[in-house]
This record gives sequence, C-alpha cells and structure tokens, in this order.
Amino acid sequence: MRPFNVPTRNDIKEQNKKIFDDLESKVGFVPNIYATYAYSEHAPARYLAFANGKTSLNNKEKEVINLVVSQVNGCTYCQAAHTAIGKMNGFTEEQTIELRKGHASFNGKFDALAKLSKAVAVNRGKISDTVLENFFNAGYTKENLVDVIVNIGEKATTNFLHNVTDVPVDFPAAPELTETVS
Repeated sequence: MRPFNVPTRNDIKEQNKKIFDDLESKVGFVPNIYATYAYSEHAPARYLAFANGKTSLNNKEKEVINLVVSQVNGCTYCQAAHTAIGKMNGFTEEQTIELRKGHASFNGKFDALAKLSKAVAVNRGKISDTVLENFFNAGYTKENLVDVIVNIGEKATTNFLHNVTDVPVDFPAAPELTETVS
C-alpha cells in the first residue's frame, strides 16, 4: 500500500476548501482523486482550470478520449470514473468497453477519434499519416486535433497521479478487459 491517504477537508489549505465545497455541491461528494490533488496548495485549482477549459469537443467526444487514454495508461481510477461518466453521457457499458479498447464500431466518427487518441497516447504523438487522415476524413478539424491532444494531456495527468498514489477508487469498478490494450 502506498503511503497516500485521501486528504479530508480538515487536512487541506484554506483555498482548497472552496473547491471541495464546489465539488461536493456539483458531484455530491469529493472524488478521491480530486482530494489527492489537494496535497498541493495550487494543484486543484490549476488542474480544474485545465480540465474545465473551453474546447471544440463535446462531452461525448471528451469521454471517448478519457476512456481510451485511461485504459492505455492503466489507470483503474479513471477507467471506473469515466465508465460512469460515459454512461451519464449516453454510452452503454458495452460501448465504454469498446472505447477503452480504442475503437467504436457503433459510430464512425467516434471510431476515428478513439483510434487517434489511442495512437497519440501509445506512441507519444508519433502517429501514422493514415490515422490522422482518417480523423480528418471523419469530419474533424485541426482545431479539434489540438483539443484532442490537450484532452489527452489533461487525462494523462490524472492517470499518472492515481498510478503513483494508488488512492482508493470511489466509483464502481470498470469491467475488466479480457485483452491488453497498448
């Protein structure tokens, strides 16, 4: 077990208490991963500004990216959280599983997005021309491409935080995949 307990409201700096209160009112609780950011005086506000910034992507598209990247990075916390959030945004459980595998047979545009996201995450941005061409042929723009890459970076930040701290997952566990995704 890693030596990281989940910080409580009593353990954090004053400026983070408002963030805890906001999360509590919007989400109904403070997710453990957000509480973990509060080990730093500045990280919660900085991360939330990054994560909640304006983007050309809609919520379903962001969840496609979040599911793919969390699987590539092996983050059980984010796999669980984004399976739940993906369902809240209209995906079925079967679709969230497929997205975590890096494709979407149920939607051609999401398929191109999932494949691009997986290629970027796995290959650290060094993707094939074919993957990029398929993304653009699906109707995405260069603005969307930049926003996808920013979203991948944002999600990887949380994936890495959880993978290092291993704080308890406070969402229903995501289904186990029967195959390795890389």
